[in-house]
Amino acid sequence: MFVTFLDVVIGGLIMGGIYALIAVGLSLQYGVGRVLNISHGEFIMLGAFATWTLYTILGISPLISLVICGPGMFIIGFFIHRTLFQYLRGKSESIGAFADSSLLASFGLLFIIQNIALITWKADIRGYSYLESSVSILGAMFAANRLVALLFAVVISLAFYFFLTRARLGKAIRAAAEDPETAQVMGVNIHRVLAICFGLGALMAGFAGVLISMMYEMQPNMGIEYTIIAIIVVVLGGLGSITGSLIGGFLLGLIGSIVTYFDAGLSLIAYYVIFILLLLVRPTGIFGK
Repeated sequence: MFVTFLDVVIGGLIMGGIYALIAVGLSLQYGVGRVLNISHGEFIMLGAFATWTLYTILGISPLISLVICGPGMFIIGFFIHRTLFQYLRGKSESIGAFADSSLLASFGLLFIIQNIALITWKADIRGYSYLESSVSILGAMFAANRLVALLFAVVISLAFYFFLTRARLGKAIRAAAEDPETAQVMGVNIHRVLAICFGLGALMAGFAGVLISMMYEMQPNMGIEYTIIAIIVVVLGGLGSITGSLIGGFLLGLIGSIVTYFDAGLSLIAYYVIFILLLLVRPTGIFGK
């Protein structure tokens, strides 16, 4: 019984760590930049496929790929915001109008990235073996790659949290999230900060993609499921709350692990049920205001 409990809890924490990374990125993009990025999962997919390519063709370890794919996704995200979303923001009459137009633009971005992936890697399911040896924790057996993924997800999440709370740029990001007009008056380059926020969201998605590729197979249309999960976690933790996204990610991972123990096919359904209940009972989420 104890072994089963440990298996469910640690399994939930492993997925929760991935969900936290994904949700923090989306929360930053929406909470600060007001971009509900429906293409968020495609950056996860790109990170996963880039890791697969680096490992299978060049022999580069997925752990080293973290410092290649993550920054690579940041550059792509930064460029996309500077060229697309900044233009839409300047043309929009209000923040509400910008939110609508950016949502539609991100839908288009989803299909563009997905089709580029299809052309590049085809529709075949890809995967590779990495650290698949089993590790025993108090009698429960876990693949080493999953434990490594959990460790890196926790370290990255904590490092990102301290960056936002302690670093000068992190404080500028939080100021822009609270009141962009006042932050701009106080000397914050709002356009640069918003582009950095979108890039950081893509960075976290890239990190998640690398870790996911170590554990699961991948295909070009895998992104939408992770986008949906990220939205659920963001709503669960509270729109725009980084702390809420971190805690919400781990909480949803635990819930998913418990549901999967009884029936693996019900986990995504359980997420949808939680999402609907949140909208009905507490739409502001756990840490929302």
